[in-house]
Amino acid sequence: MALQPLAERLRPRTLDGYIGQQHLVGPKGIIRRMIDTGNIASFILWGPPGVGKTTLARIIANTTNSAFFTLSAVTSGVKDVRDVIEKASRESSGMFSSGRPILFIDEIHRFSKSQQDSLLGAVENGTVTLIGATTENPSFEVIRPLLSRAQVYTLKPLLESDLKLLLEQAIKNDEILSQCNVRVEQTDALFRYAGGDARKLLNILDLLQQSTVAGEDIVINDRIITERLQENPQAYDKNGDMHYDIISAFIKSIRGSDPDAAVYWLARMIAGGEDPEFIARRMVILASEDIGLANPNAMLIANATFDIIQKIGMPEGRIPLSECAIYLAQSAKSNSAYLAIDAALAEVEQSGNLPVPLHLRNAPTSLMKKLGYGQNYMYAHDYPGNFIQQQFLPDALAMRTFWHPCTNPAEDVMAQRTEARWNGFGKKR
Repeated sequence: MALQPLAERLRPRTLDGYIGQQHLVGPKGIIRRMIDTGNIASFILWGPPGVGKTTLARIIANTTNSAFFTLSAVTSGVKDVRDVIEKASRESSGMFSSGRPILFIDEIHRFSKSQQDSLLGAVENGTVTLIGATTENPSFEVIRPLLSRAQVYTLKPLLESDLKLLLEQAIKNDEILSQCNVRVEQTDALFRYAGGDARKLLNILDLLQQSTVAGEDIVINDRIITERLQENPQAYDKNGDMHYDIISAFIKSIRGSDPDAAVYWLARMIAGGEDPEFIARRMVILASEDIGLANPNAMLIANATFDIIQKIGMPEGRIPLSECAIYLAQSAKSNSAYLAIDAALAEVEQSGNLPVPLHLRNAPTSLMKKLGYGQNYMYAHDYPGNFIQQQFLPDALAMRTFWHPCTNPAEDVMAQRTEARWNGFGKKR
Protein backbone atom coordinates (compact mmCIF):
# COMPACT_ATOMS: atom_id res chain seq x y z
CA MET A 1 0.00 0.00 0.00
CA ALA A 2 2.86 2.37 0.83
CA LEU A 3 4.07 2.20 -2.76
CA GLN A 4 0.81 3.74 -4.00
CA PRO A 5 0.78 7.49 -4.70
CA LEU A 6 -0.46 9.62 -1.81
CA ALA A 7 -3.57 10.61 -3.78
CA GLU A 8 -4.56 6.95 -4.08
CA ARG A 9 -3.72 6.12 -0.46
CA LEU A 10 -5.97 8.92 0.76
CA ARG A 11 -8.88 8.37 -1.60
CA PRO A 12 -11.99 8.30 0.66
CA ARG A 13 -14.36 5.34 0.58
CA THR A 14 -17.37 7.15 2.06
CA LEU A 15 -18.84 10.63 1.84
CA ASP A 16 -17.68 11.36 5.38
CA GLY A 17 -14.11 11.66 4.12
CA TYR A 18 -14.98 13.43 0.85
CA ILE A 19 -13.80 17.04 0.58
CA GLY A 20 -15.47 19.74 -1.52
CA GLN A 21 -18.51 19.82 -3.83
CA GLN A 22 -20.91 20.57 -0.99
CA HIS A 23 -23.56 21.65 -3.50
CA LEU A 24 -23.72 17.98 -4.53
CA VAL A 25 -22.74 15.99 -1.44
CA GLY A 26 -23.70 18.34 1.39
CA PRO A 27 -26.72 17.61 3.61
CA LYS A 28 -29.11 18.74 0.88
CA GLY A 29 -26.98 17.70 -2.09
CA ILE A 30 -28.62 15.59 -4.77
CA ILE A 31 -25.82 13.00 -4.93
CA ARG A 32 -25.84 12.55 -1.17
CA ARG A 33 -29.59 11.95 -1.29
CA MET A 34 -29.15 9.36 -4.04
CA ILE A 35 -26.41 7.57 -2.08
CA ASP A 36 -28.40 7.67 1.17
CA THR A 37 -31.52 6.27 -0.48
CA GLY A 38 -29.70 3.86 -2.77
CA ASN A 39 -31.71 5.17 -5.74
CA ILE A 40 -29.01 6.12 -8.22
CA ALA A 41 -30.16 7.83 -11.41
CA SER A 42 -27.98 8.18 -14.50
CA PHE A 43 -25.78 11.27 -14.42
CA ILE A 44 -22.58 12.76 -15.81
CA LEU A 45 -19.98 14.47 -13.62
CA TRP A 46 -18.36 17.41 -15.37
CA GLY A 47 -15.40 19.23 -13.89
CA PRO A 48 -11.65 19.89 -14.11
CA PRO A 49 -9.10 17.24 -13.10
CA GLY A 50 -8.61 16.42 -9.45
CA VAL A 51 -11.94 17.60 -8.05
CA GLY A 52 -13.39 14.20 -7.07
CA LYS A 53 -15.29 12.78 -10.06
CA THR A 54 -13.80 9.29 -9.93
CA THR A 55 -13.80 9.33 -6.14
CA LEU A 56 -17.55 9.99 -6.09
CA ALA A 57 -18.12 7.06 -8.45
CA ARG A 58 -16.03 4.79 -6.22
CA ILE A 59 -17.92 5.91 -3.13
CA ILE A 60 -21.15 4.93 -4.85
CA ALA A 61 -19.56 1.59 -5.72
CA ASN A 62 -18.60 1.06 -2.08
CA THR A 63 -21.92 2.08 -0.59
CA THR A 64 -24.53 0.74 -3.02
CA ASN A 65 -25.84 -2.80 -3.14
CA SER A 66 -25.95 -2.70 -6.92
CA ALA A 67 -23.43 -4.43 -9.17
CA PHE A 68 -20.83 -1.91 -10.26
CA PHE A 69 -18.98 -2.01 -13.61
CA THR A 70 -16.29 0.37 -14.82
CA LEU A 71 -14.94 1.25 -18.25
CA SER A 72 -12.30 3.73 -19.35
CA ALA A 73 -13.12 5.50 -22.58
CA VAL A 74 -9.40 5.64 -23.32
CA THR A 75 -9.02 1.85 -23.63
CA SER A 76 -12.56 0.57 -24.27
CA GLY A 77 -14.39 0.09 -27.56
CA VAL A 78 -17.93 -0.74 -28.64
CA LYS A 79 -17.33 -4.45 -28.02
CA ASP A 80 -16.27 -3.74 -24.42
CA VAL A 81 -19.40 -1.68 -23.88
CA ARG A 82 -21.63 -4.45 -25.23
CA ASP A 83 -19.85 -7.09 -23.12
CA VAL A 84 -20.36 -5.06 -19.95
CA ILE A 85 -24.02 -4.39 -20.80
CA GLU A 86 -24.54 -8.11 -21.34
CA LYS A 87 -22.98 -8.88 -17.95
CA ALA A 88 -25.08 -6.17 -16.34
CA SER A 89 -28.22 -7.61 -17.91
CA ARG A 90 -27.48 -11.06 -16.47
CA GLU A 91 -26.69 -9.48 -13.10
CA SER A 92 -29.96 -7.53 -12.97
CA SER A 93 -32.03 -10.60 -13.83
CA GLY A 94 -30.35 -12.85 -11.25
CA MET A 95 -32.22 -13.97 -8.17
CA PHE A 96 -29.78 -12.18 -5.83
CA SER A 97 -29.99 -8.85 -7.64
CA SER A 98 -30.63 -5.95 -5.25
CA GLY A 99 -30.67 -3.02 -7.64
CA ARG A 100 -30.01 -1.82 -11.13
CA PRO A 101 -26.35 -2.36 -12.13
CA ILE A 102 -24.23 0.79 -12.37
CA LEU A 103 -21.83 1.42 -15.23
CA PHE A 104 -19.14 4.04 -14.59
CA ILE A 105 -17.33 5.40 -17.66
CA ASP A 106 -14.29 7.57 -17.00
CA GLU A 107 -13.44 10.23 -19.61
CA ILE A 108 -16.70 9.60 -21.41
CA HIS A 109 -15.96 12.51 -23.76
CA ARG A 110 -13.37 10.28 -25.46
CA PHE A 111 -16.08 7.88 -26.61
CA SER A 112 -16.95 8.24 -30.28
CA LYS A 113 -20.54 8.80 -31.40
CA SER A 114 -20.93 5.10 -32.22
CA GLN A 115 -19.61 4.10 -28.79
CA GLN A 116 -22.01 6.49 -27.10
CA ASP A 117 -24.85 5.22 -29.31
CA SER A 118 -24.16 1.70 -28.05
CA LEU A 119 -25.08 2.86 -24.53
CA LEU A 120 -28.47 4.34 -25.38
CA GLY A 121 -30.61 1.22 -25.34
CA ALA A 122 -29.25 -0.07 -22.03
CA VAL A 123 -29.68 3.30 -20.33
CA GLU A 124 -33.14 3.81 -21.85
CA ASN A 125 -34.56 0.43 -20.82
CA GLY A 126 -32.93 0.46 -17.40
CA THR A 127 -30.43 -2.34 -17.95
CA VAL A 128 -27.78 -0.08 -16.40
CA THR A 129 -27.53 3.20 -14.56
CA LEU A 130 -24.88 5.29 -16.26
CA ILE A 131 -22.37 7.42 -14.38
CA GLY A 132 -19.97 9.29 -16.64
CA ALA A 133 -17.02 11.50 -15.80
CA THR A 134 -15.61 14.16 -18.10
CA THR A 135 -13.35 17.19 -18.07
CA GLU A 136 -14.91 18.49 -21.30
CA ASN A 137 -18.19 20.31 -21.80
CA PRO A 138 -20.84 17.57 -22.25
CA SER A 139 -22.84 19.91 -24.48
CA PHE A 140 -20.18 19.44 -27.15
CA GLU A 141 -18.69 16.05 -26.33
CA VAL A 142 -21.72 13.89 -25.39
CA ILE A 143 -24.45 13.09 -27.91
CA ARG A 144 -27.82 14.72 -27.27
CA PRO A 145 -29.82 11.47 -26.89
CA LEU A 146 -27.47 10.42 -24.08
CA LEU A 147 -27.63 13.85 -22.45
CA SER A 148 -31.43 13.62 -22.42
CA ARG A 149 -31.16 10.41 -20.39
CA ALA A 150 -28.56 11.59 -17.87
CA GLN A 151 -28.48 14.67 -15.67
CA VAL A 152 -25.23 16.69 -15.77
CA TYR A 153 -23.71 17.76 -12.45
CA THR A 154 -20.89 20.31 -12.44
CA LEU A 155 -17.96 19.89 -10.05
CA LYS A 156 -15.93 22.97 -9.13
CA PRO A 157 -12.23 23.48 -8.35
CA LEU A 158 -11.58 23.01 -4.65
CA LEU A 159 -11.69 26.12 -2.49
CA GLU A 160 -8.68 27.16 -0.44
CA SER A 161 -10.53 26.00 2.68
CA ASP A 162 -10.98 22.58 1.03
CA LEU A 163 -7.26 22.39 0.19
CA LYS A 164 -6.36 23.36 3.74
CA LEU A 165 -8.54 20.58 5.13
CA LEU A 166 -7.05 18.12 2.63
CA LEU A 167 -3.54 19.12 3.70
CA GLU A 168 -4.41 18.62 7.37
CA GLN A 169 -5.97 15.21 6.71
CA ALA A 170 -2.99 14.07 4.64
CA ILE A 171 -0.52 14.99 7.38
CA LYS A 172 -2.66 13.41 10.07
CA ASN A 173 -4.02 10.28 8.39
CA ASP A 174 -1.54 9.12 5.76
CA GLU A 175 0.46 6.12 6.92
CA ILE A 176 3.73 7.70 5.74
CA LEU A 177 3.27 11.42 6.38
CA SER A 178 1.81 10.76 9.83
CA GLN A 179 5.16 9.17 10.80
CA CYS A 180 7.13 12.24 9.67
CA ASN A 181 7.58 15.61 11.30
CA VAL A 182 5.81 17.94 8.87
CA ARG A 183 6.17 21.67 9.51
CA VAL A 184 3.66 23.87 7.67
CA GLU A 185 5.06 27.40 7.63
CA GLN A 186 3.39 28.87 4.53
CA THR A 187 0.77 27.55 2.16
CA ASP A 188 0.29 30.31 -0.45
CA ALA A 189 2.60 28.72 -3.03
CA LEU A 190 1.28 25.21 -2.32
CA PHE A 191 -2.32 26.22 -2.87
CA ARG A 192 -1.43 28.37 -5.88
CA TYR A 193 0.41 25.50 -7.57
CA ALA A 194 -2.44 23.11 -6.72
CA GLY A 195 -4.93 25.42 -8.44
CA GLY A 196 -8.03 23.81 -6.89
CA ASP A 197 -6.83 20.31 -7.87
CA ALA A 198 -6.74 17.85 -4.94
CA ARG A 199 -4.62 15.33 -6.83
CA LYS A 200 -2.05 17.98 -7.70
CA LEU A 201 -1.78 19.10 -4.07
CA LEU A 202 -1.27 15.53 -2.87
CA ASN A 203 1.27 14.89 -5.62
CA ILE A 204 3.22 17.93 -4.43
CA LEU A 205 3.20 16.56 -0.88
CA ASP A 206 4.37 13.23 -2.29
CA LEU A 207 7.23 15.00 -4.04
CA LEU A 208 8.23 16.84 -0.86
CA GLN A 209 8.23 13.65 1.17
CA GLN A 210 10.22 11.70 -1.40
CA SER A 211 12.78 14.48 -1.86
CA THR A 212 13.37 14.97 1.87
CA VAL A 213 16.26 13.09 3.45
CA ALA A 214 15.14 10.43 5.94
CA GLY A 215 15.06 11.81 9.47
CA GLU A 216 14.75 15.45 8.39
CA ASP A 217 11.64 17.54 8.84
CA ILE A 218 9.35 17.97 5.84
CA VAL A 219 9.03 21.75 5.63
CA ILE A 220 6.24 23.38 3.67
CA ASN A 221 6.81 27.02 2.80
CA ASP A 222 6.66 29.17 -0.32
CA ARG A 223 10.41 29.09 -1.04
CA ILE A 224 10.73 25.31 -0.80
CA ILE A 225 7.59 24.66 -2.84
CA THR A 226 8.77 27.01 -5.59
CA GLU A 227 12.29 25.52 -5.63
CA ARG A 228 11.08 21.93 -5.77
CA LEU A 229 8.53 22.54 -8.50
CA GLN A 230 10.66 25.01 -10.49
CA GLU A 231 7.73 26.35 -12.47
CA ASN A 232 3.96 26.48 -12.40
CA PRO A 233 2.56 24.97 -15.61
CA GLN A 234 -0.56 26.94 -16.39
CA ALA A 235 -3.87 25.11 -16.57
CA TYR A 236 -4.85 26.00 -20.11
CA ASP A 237 -6.33 23.70 -22.72
CA LYS A 238 -6.13 25.32 -26.14
CA ASN A 239 -8.75 22.95 -27.50
CA GLY A 240 -11.07 22.76 -24.50
CA ASP A 241 -13.38 24.87 -22.35
CA MET A 242 -10.52 26.83 -20.77
CA HIS A 243 -9.66 28.20 -24.22
CA TYR A 244 -13.20 29.49 -24.76
CA ASP A 245 -13.75 30.66 -21.19
CA ILE A 246 -10.59 32.76 -21.05
CA ILE A 247 -10.96 34.36 -24.47
CA SER A 248 -14.55 35.17 -23.45
CA ALA A 249 -13.31 36.80 -20.24
CA PHE A 250 -10.68 38.71 -22.25
CA ILE A 251 -13.19 40.06 -24.76
CA LYS A 252 -15.72 40.98 -22.08
CA SER A 253 -13.03 42.76 -20.04
CA ILE A 254 -12.10 44.94 -23.04
CA ARG A 255 -15.78 45.54 -23.85
CA GLY A 256 -16.27 46.51 -20.20
CA SER A 257 -13.36 49.00 -20.39
CA ASP A 258 -11.18 47.29 -17.75
CA PRO A 259 -7.56 47.39 -19.01
CA ASP A 260 -6.23 45.58 -15.93
CA ALA A 261 -8.52 42.59 -16.42
CA ALA A 262 -7.80 42.61 -20.15
CA VAL A 263 -4.03 42.39 -19.55
CA TYR A 264 -4.52 39.67 -16.91
CA TRP A 265 -6.54 37.41 -19.21
CA LEU A 266 -4.10 38.18 -22.02
CA ALA A 267 -1.28 37.00 -19.74
CA ARG A 268 -3.19 33.81 -18.93
CA MET A 269 -3.48 33.03 -22.63
CA ILE A 270 0.15 33.84 -23.37
CA ALA A 271 1.39 31.78 -20.42
CA GLY A 272 -0.82 28.89 -21.56
CA GLY A 273 0.67 28.90 -25.06
CA GLU A 274 -2.34 30.32 -26.92
CA ASP A 275 -1.78 31.16 -30.60
CA PRO A 276 -0.98 34.92 -30.61
CA GLU A 277 -2.58 35.33 -34.03
CA PHE A 278 -5.84 33.99 -32.58
CA ILE A 279 -5.69 36.66 -29.85
CA ALA A 280 -4.89 39.42 -32.35
CA ARG A 281 -7.65 38.24 -34.71
CA ARG A 282 -10.20 38.44 -31.93
CA MET A 283 -9.11 41.99 -31.12
CA VAL A 284 -9.66 43.00 -34.76
CA ILE A 285 -13.20 41.63 -34.53
CA LEU A 286 -13.79 43.37 -31.20
CA ALA A 287 -12.51 46.69 -32.55
CA SER A 288 -15.24 46.70 -35.21
CA GLU A 289 -18.00 45.09 -33.14
CA ASP A 290 -17.62 46.85 -29.78
CA ILE A 291 -15.72 50.08 -30.53
CA GLY A 292 -16.71 50.74 -34.10
CA LEU A 293 -17.64 54.30 -34.99
CA ALA A 294 -16.83 55.61 -31.51
CA ASN A 295 -13.16 55.31 -32.46
CA PRO A 296 -12.48 54.04 -36.01
CA ASN A 297 -8.73 54.15 -35.28
CA ALA A 298 -9.21 51.15 -33.01
CA MET A 299 -9.67 48.87 -36.01
CA LEU A 300 -6.52 50.26 -37.63
CA ILE A 301 -4.50 49.62 -34.47
CA ALA A 302 -5.94 46.12 -34.01
CA ASN A 303 -5.22 45.27 -37.63
CA ALA A 304 -1.69 46.66 -37.28
CA THR A 305 -1.21 44.47 -34.19
CA PHE A 306 -2.26 41.40 -36.14
CA ASP A 307 0.24 42.31 -38.86
CA ILE A 308 3.02 42.91 -36.31
CA ILE A 309 2.41 39.55 -34.64
CA GLN A 310 2.82 37.81 -37.99
CA LYS A 311 6.11 39.63 -38.53
CA ILE A 312 7.83 39.34 -35.14
CA GLY A 313 6.15 36.39 -33.39
CA MET A 314 6.65 35.66 -29.71
CA PRO A 315 7.85 36.43 -27.07
CA GLU A 316 8.27 40.03 -28.33
CA GLY A 317 4.73 39.92 -29.67
CA ARG A 318 3.38 40.05 -26.13
CA ILE A 319 4.17 43.79 -26.04
CA PRO A 320 2.05 44.95 -29.03
CA LEU A 321 -0.69 42.55 -27.88
CA SER A 322 -0.67 44.25 -24.48
CA GLU A 323 -0.56 47.72 -26.04
CA CYS A 324 -3.52 46.92 -28.27
CA ALA A 325 -5.56 45.32 -25.47
CA ILE A 326 -5.05 48.36 -23.21
CA TYR A 327 -5.88 50.78 -26.03
CA LEU A 328 -9.08 48.94 -26.92
CA ALA A 329 -10.12 48.64 -23.28
CA GLN A 330 -9.81 52.37 -22.59
CA SER A 331 -11.39 53.43 -25.88
CA ALA A 332 -14.93 54.75 -26.22
CA LYS A 333 -17.34 51.97 -27.17
CA SER A 334 -20.10 51.65 -29.75
CA ASN A 335 -21.90 48.70 -31.30
CA SER A 336 -24.05 50.80 -33.64
CA ALA A 337 -22.37 49.47 -36.82
CA TYR A 338 -22.80 45.90 -35.56
CA LEU A 339 -26.49 46.47 -34.80
CA ALA A 340 -27.03 48.31 -38.08
CA ILE A 341 -25.79 45.51 -40.32
CA ASP A 342 -27.70 42.90 -38.33
CA ALA A 343 -30.88 44.96 -38.62
CA ALA A 344 -30.34 45.35 -42.36
CA LEU A 345 -29.69 41.61 -42.78
CA ALA A 346 -32.88 40.86 -40.86
CA GLU A 347 -34.79 43.18 -43.21
CA VAL A 348 -33.29 41.50 -46.28
CA GLU A 349 -34.29 38.12 -44.89
CA GLN A 350 -37.86 39.33 -44.35
CA SER A 351 -38.51 41.47 -47.43
CA GLY A 352 -36.38 39.62 -49.96
CA ASN A 353 -35.02 41.07 -53.20
CA LEU A 354 -36.72 44.44 -53.39
CA PRO A 355 -36.11 46.22 -56.73
CA VAL A 356 -33.49 48.94 -56.98
CA PRO A 357 -35.18 52.31 -57.66
CA LEU A 358 -34.86 53.26 -61.33
CA HIS A 359 -32.93 56.48 -60.68
CA LEU A 360 -30.17 54.49 -58.92
CA ARG A 361 -29.73 51.95 -61.70
CA ASN A 362 -26.84 52.07 -64.10
CA ALA A 363 -27.76 52.73 -67.75
CA PRO A 364 -24.93 51.52 -70.00
CA THR A 365 -27.24 50.90 -73.02
CA SER A 366 -29.76 53.03 -74.88
CA LEU A 367 -32.53 50.53 -74.11
CA MET A 368 -31.92 50.94 -70.42
CA LYS A 369 -32.04 54.69 -70.77
CA LYS A 370 -35.39 54.41 -72.58
CA LEU A 371 -36.69 52.26 -69.73
CA GLY A 372 -35.88 55.02 -67.29
CA TYR A 373 -32.68 53.66 -65.80
CA GLY A 374 -30.71 56.47 -64.18
CA GLN A 375 -33.34 59.16 -64.84
CA ASN A 376 -33.72 61.89 -62.23
CA TYR A 377 -30.59 60.77 -60.38
CA MET A 378 -29.00 63.78 -58.71
CA TYR A 379 -25.18 63.78 -58.69
CA ALA A 380 -24.22 64.87 -55.16
CA HIS A 381 -21.12 66.81 -56.24
CA ASP A 382 -23.23 69.13 -58.35
CA TYR A 383 -24.89 70.56 -55.23
CA PRO A 384 -23.69 72.77 -52.35
CA GLY A 385 -21.89 70.80 -49.69
CA ASN A 386 -21.77 67.81 -52.05
CA PHE A 387 -25.17 66.69 -50.82
CA ILE A 388 -28.75 66.62 -52.03
CA GLN A 389 -31.71 64.84 -50.46
CA GLN A 390 -32.94 61.93 -52.56
CA GLN A 391 -34.18 58.41 -52.00
CA PHE A 392 -31.56 55.65 -51.90
CA LEU A 393 -33.53 52.77 -50.35
CA PRO A 394 -36.11 50.62 -52.19
CA ASP A 395 -39.55 52.21 -52.33
CA ALA A 396 -40.95 49.84 -49.70
CA LEU A 397 -38.23 50.86 -47.24
CA ALA A 398 -37.86 54.52 -48.13
CA MET A 399 -38.23 55.76 -44.55
CA ARG A 400 -36.45 52.93 -42.75
CA THR A 401 -33.42 53.60 -40.54
CA PHE A 402 -30.92 50.88 -39.68
CA TRP A 403 -28.10 52.87 -38.10
CA HIS A 404 -28.89 54.31 -34.69
CA PRO A 405 -25.86 56.16 -33.29
CA CYS A 406 -24.68 55.46 -29.78
CA THR A 407 -23.93 58.30 -27.37
CA ASN A 408 -20.23 59.17 -27.59
CA PRO A 409 -18.34 62.23 -28.86
CA ALA A 410 -17.52 60.78 -32.27
CA GLU A 411 -21.01 59.55 -33.04
CA ASP A 412 -22.63 62.64 -31.55
CA VAL A 413 -20.95 64.60 -34.37
CA MET A 414 -22.01 61.99 -36.94
CA ALA A 415 -25.58 62.03 -35.66
CA GLN A 416 -25.78 65.84 -35.81
CA ARG A 417 -24.38 65.85 -39.35
CA THR A 418 -26.83 63.14 -40.46
CA GLU A 419 -29.78 64.90 -38.83
CA ALA A 420 -28.88 68.21 -40.46
CA ARG A 421 -28.63 66.61 -43.90
CA TRP A 422 -31.81 64.60 -43.77
CA ASN A 423 -34.02 66.95 -41.74
CA GLY A 424 -37.41 67.20 -43.41
CA PHE A 425 -36.92 64.10 -45.56
CA GLY A 426 -38.98 61.96 -43.21
CA LYS A 427 -36.37 59.66 -41.68
CA LYS A 428 -36.26 59.40 -37.91
CA ARG A 429 -33.51 57.89 -35.80
